[in-house]
Amino acid sequence: MMLARGGTPGQARAYRQKGHDDALQFALHLGLDRDYQRDPKAKKDVIDPSGDAHSVKSGEKKWQIFLYRRSRFETDYGFQGMNGIGTLLIECIDAFPPTYEEYQLDKLTAKRRLQVPMRALKNRFQNKTLLKAFLMKSIFNGGEVNYLTIFENGEYGVFWNHEVVRVMGDNFTVENSTARGTSPDCQKVLFKYSNRNVGELEMRNDSRKHYREIRFNMLKPPTCQLLHACISEERHYAHKPIVSYGEAISKFWRW
Repeated sequence: MMLARGGTPGQARAYRQKGHDDALQFALHLGLDRDYQRDPKAKKDVIDPSGDAHSVKSGEKKWQIFLYRRSRFETDYGFQGMNGIGTLLIECIDAFPPTYEEYQLDKLTAKRRLQVPMRALKNRFQNKTLLKAFLMKSIFNGGEVNYLTIFENGEYGVFWNHEVVRVMGDNFTVENSTARGTSPDCQKVLFKYSNRNVGELEMRNDSRKHYREIRFNMLKPPTCQLLHACISEERHYAHKPIVSYGEAISKFWRW
């Protein structure tokens, strides 16, 4: 789940609770108990009876894929081993002064420094293999999570991790953002499909609490549009609001 910028703490709690509730309902449909196994830090919202992990997404507009500080990119070998991507993400963070108060005094200088690593990231992601490695790490924790499970129109759609990454990587065009208002160009890396933003990689500096953090969001409607356009085969399960798609058909629900 994802809280829109400017939302209240109460709204944030409600969004998080809605996400937990939707994951619980999916677990119950699988025949799990209410105290089902999960590991949120590893993106494993539900672990099914086969031992496979699902990242369950139920937000209506955006999903927060990650929100990480500098220390995560320093210590996570998955990002560090990705041909310089981890280093560039750290450079994005280091473009900003150490304190939120300093940033408030001169936002423009920091934003101009940010342009350099953001442009470099966009250029690196023209390499489709590197782009797919980033998506696998970001969405599926490097493959530790087996499925992306999307709650949509009252049903849980189950997609296999490798197929999701292949479809996204093959179809994304990667660009930098253009200037908006007083902000300069290249403040984000945009992952686009059919001329619509699907993913956004950006700095979050809108509050002291989340200062100098990098956020990767995905927008639900264009994400679903892309997946359904490229993965049409589906299997419905009797008396269950669950649908598996594409390669997930032969892998999911094997117990």
